[in-house]
Amino acid sequence: MVAMQIFQVPPPLAEVVGKKGSMWTTIGIVRNSKIYCSIEETLFLAERGELSLLDADDRSVPLKDIYKKVGEGKSGCCWESFEVYRHLRSLGYIVGRHGISWTVKSIKNKPPSVEGTLEIEVIIDQKFEDLNLVNELFNNIRIDEVRPVFDVYPPNSKFRKSSPGNPSFVLCMTSGHPPSKPEIEDLERQCNGIPLKFCHVEYGRVSFFSFNRVELPVLP
Repeated sequence: MVAMQIFQVPPPLAEVVGKKGSMWTTIGIVRNSKIYCSIEETLFLAERGELSLLDADDRSVPLKDIYKKVGEGKSGCCWESFEVYRHLRSLGYIVGRHGISWTVKSIKNKPPSVEGTLEIEVIIDQKFEDLNLVNELFNNIRIDEVRPVFDVYPPNSKFRKSSPGNPSFVLCMTSGHPPSKPEIEDLERQCNGIPLKFCHVEYGRVSFFSFNRVELPVLP
């Protein structure tokens, strides 16, 4: 039996007002004892029939409207990003937005991977009742350049949002061309040594690749 979950908007975050099942251990961020889902998490669960999304007037939001919202690319998530998220989640990986901590406790225990991220997170937790602050953070995520998008963890039944540890890798989206060497080096600095993988989506096909340094032998 499918458990129906009730959400409230405005997007890009949806507040979970009724939940059931163990999936919430790896989906959504926790603030002030409430769970909030990003738009890609919301659509992923809606496609699986595991939630019912309500608007501000408690009217059901049809699936096609959620597709439209993702397609607009105005919530820090474009259609290609969603396809990557859906692909990884379907394989069993635990996937979170890069730079967005799972809980307040995990914020305090992690170094910022991008300059300014930690300060932004603290502001969000101090004033989370004003969801406009959170919406602004998501909306300011640029989706038209090579950038870290998701923190990806291996399947783990003991995963804890309060102490997630380092991700297995940080996934970066490309915009139709391979990243340059300076771009890769800049991303490596941002991610503090966590392995990087890159992803490209074309016609619904999700491809992953990575780069390694190679020393060529000196020819005589």
